[in-house]
Amino acid sequence: MKKITESDSRYNHLEKRKVRNLLANINREDRKVPLAVAKEIPKIEKLVKVMIEKMKKGGRLFYIGAGTSGRLGIVDASECPPTYGVPQGLVVGLIAGGDKAIRKAVEFAEDDTRQGWKDLKTNHISKKDVVIGIAASGTTPYVVGALEKCNKNGITTGCITCNPGSPVVKTATYPIVVVVGPEFLTGSTRMKSGTAQKLVLNMISSTVMIKLGRVQGNKMVDMQLNNNKLVDRGAKIIMRELKVTYASAKAALLKYGSVRKAVNSGKK
Repeated sequence: MKKITESDSRYNHLEKRKVRNLLANINREDRKVPLAVAKEIPKIEKLVKVMIEKMKKGGRLFYIGAGTSGRLGIVDASECPPTYGVPQGLVVGLIAGGDKAIRKAVEFAEDDTRQGWKDLKTNHISKKDVVIGIAASGTTPYVVGALEKCNKNGITTGCITCNPGSPVVKTATYPIVVVVGPEFLTGSTRMKSGTAQKLVLNMISSTVMIKLGRVQGNKMVDMQLNNNKLVDRGAKIIMRELKVTYASAKAALLKYGSVRKAVNSGKK
């Protein structure tokens, strides 16, 4: 299998280039990413539709990965409760090496073929859930091993990768393969590959939450009000929706504790 993510960069002698040239060429490569993601929308759609049905019946979403891929999954999972007001644990991000690997690389953690499944079992994984493996190279043993065990146990699997024909593609039931080509810095998959994974994760979680009823119109009506900025945002949403003063909107928000409840109460 040829690893596109490890292919030699189209640019050379980087250390001799001027800053403007480096920046411009990184940007030139980055512009290819959304075009590559667009090609995978039909496959993303298939996975998302399955996820929506599973989660409507009480299922959860798990992201599992190593390194940059694992961290991206954790970021997406951790932002769902404050953004959409869903309970902690509905979307879970797992990374090879555990929580300490979020900040610092844990040597050889991604090479353990059994640990991914152990981590899923610790979270009481079941057939109601969906597990998405995130691996730019598509070869990460921690991810591939976990998906193989999921398949054997009747658990729906998907993946987000940048290498066609890789082990994770062959393992996942719903593979998403965003081919972004060689990285600007050879093998540095935190760049285009990481950007592609982040874009797909945004699409998946946002679409799922919208279809689960966590958005009204285009507003985050269930967001958690855990800082002054979000209280202000919530008040302005209520102000526009109910056509009331900012003071009245904020008072309603503080009374009901959520944008949704305040808006619905004001429309009665």
